[in-house]
Amino acid sequence: MGYIPAGKDGRYWVQPPTQGGAITPTVVISTIVAVAVLHVGQEVFLPLAIALLITFALSPLVTMLRKLGLPMLLSVLAVVTFAFLLIGAFLLLVVSQLGLLAQNLPTFQANILTKLEALQGEGSGLMARLADMLTVINERISAAVPGPETQQPMPVEVVEKQSAVDMLRDLVLPLISPVATTGLVMVVVIFMLLEREELRDRFIRLIGANDLHRTTELLEDAGARVGQYLLMQLLVNTIYAVPVGLGLWMIGVPNALLWGMLTLVLRFVPYIGSVLAAAFPLFLSFAVSPDWSAVLWTGALFAGVEALTSNVIEPWLYGSRTGASPLAIIVAAIFWTWIWGPLGLVLSTPLTVCLVVLGRHIPQFKLFDILFGDEPVLPPHARLYQRLLAGDAVEAAARADEALRAQKLEDYYRDTGIPALLLAQSDYDRGVLSAAQEDRVAEVAGQLVNDMAAVAEDEGQGAEAGPGVTLVGGRTSLDDVSAVMLGQMLEARGQKVRALTHADLMPARLGALADGGQAVVLCFLDPAPSRASLLHIRRIKRSHPGLRVGVMIWGVPEGLDKNGIRSPVEAKLAEAGSLGADFVVCSLDGVMVELGVG
Repeated sequence: MGYIPAGKDGRYWVQPPTQGGAITPTVVISTIVAVAVLHVGQEVFLPLAIALLITFALSPLVTMLRKLGLPMLLSVLAVVTFAFLLIGAFLLLVVSQLGLLAQNLPTFQANILTKLEALQGEGSGLMARLADMLTVINERISAAVPGPETQQPMPVEVVEKQSAVDMLRDLVLPLISPVATTGLVMVVVIFMLLEREELRDRFIRLIGANDLHRTTELLEDAGARVGQYLLMQLLVNTIYAVPVGLGLWMIGVPNALLWGMLTLVLRFVPYIGSVLAAAFPLFLSFAVSPDWSAVLWTGALFAGVEALTSNVIEPWLYGSRTGASPLAIIVAAIFWTWIWGPLGLVLSTPLTVCLVVLGRHIPQFKLFDILFGDEPVLPPHARLYQRLLAGDAVEAAARADEALRAQKLEDYYRDTGIPALLLAQSDYDRGVLSAAQEDRVAEVAGQLVNDMAAVAEDEGQGAEAGPGVTLVGGRTSLDDVSAVMLGQMLEARGQKVRALTHADLMPARLGALADGGQAVVLCFLDPAPSRASLLHIRRIKRSHPGLRVGVMIWGVPEGLDKNGIRSPVEAKLAEAGSLGADFVVCSLDGVMVELGVG
């Protein structure tokens, strides 16, 4: 059994226990089969995944052209042609720059050896030994090549001259696969854009036409998140790559255009993309520059652009998060790289976003949202109860401090603290929580409320002091903690409060109850406290006839059952009144009214 945090009336409603999405053997087997199919069918599924993501990215552009009055076919062809021409030009530039870099690499050897020798001269250690090793290797390689005067006759091997057909075959065959894949992706993108409405309707029929609202939300959420992520990431990467390319050109790093373009692509790789993009220019600046200034300037360039992009540009441009947690993105990057190689690494984030959106809207796939989503899977009061069960007072206090930055102590206790205690009381009543565990939960919760005492005092400063009141735990140590929480809520409103434990209800101690003020309130987490516990009302009234005695019952089930019979709690409320209680309340607002707290 669980409890829904208090609503506007301050009451806590009983909620039946719910079963989470269990990982059954069927789910495990299905997952293994799906992963195997994706891995084996890489040549089929990878182009389809690329086409799907490109469709998500280009769909807003097609919609924009459609709004301008262009026909669907013309809009799709214009957008796809422009996109693939842009990609083709990008690849041609990268290939040409790589060719220039390959030609210039041998000229960097002298600078590398000079720097290694300088490191060797500065001291011993790992770098010095590395420099020695490279120097020896270089000398032996040079000695192994005979000079012109000692050169021996070279054996001559007769090689049959290739025909034009053979040369054409060797040139064309390696290009067939990537060209065919690119063409396939382009065709699939065109038809996906042309048949968007038809594909949408078929997907709705597949998922469930009986729940059009949920399916429509799924499609809109997936399209918005993935499309926005791809376009915004492309824009951010471009803003990142342009100053990097210009900066490398000003520093004097060779092929600055190449490194700027590769930076644009590598930043699609989550978290490590910027590091990979900086590694090659740093090495080249080390190889080219006669001193260390270029290396330092290159490192400073990447660090500065990364700091500006991460802290200013990305928060400004991203209107919403992807919906996937950082850890999920890292794990997904490893998984998709294993499945589909380097392209899987680039596609990992948008594919993970699709899975999260699917799990968020379709109950059958809820597992993906739980594993990969960035939203808390436990409500705050359940998370607090879990920490209390674990005996982790440190994290419980840390969570409370974090919550108190955005809300007052009364709101925190109302929405989180009391519901957590109600969960513990419910588990104890059902027999799933032992007495020892109950005591541990109460002990850790007591440490938490003790830490919050200063907060209650600070919030209560300046408030008009009301008449004193004594709060007493009704039966258990959990009731004692609830009394302290209620006391701090009253103290934050200026009330004079004294909180006692259920042990103070012993006959020998009843005389001290009147010292706290004009009212005593017994606090119960159990929605149906025993008659033995309620008899304390009569004893207190006999001991202090002029003292107001009230009962606060936190957990309240909803009204009457299906047969119209009064619930056990309502019977207990009547019983408490018959034993002499001046007031019996089941809500925070109710006790505030009875005590005259504003």
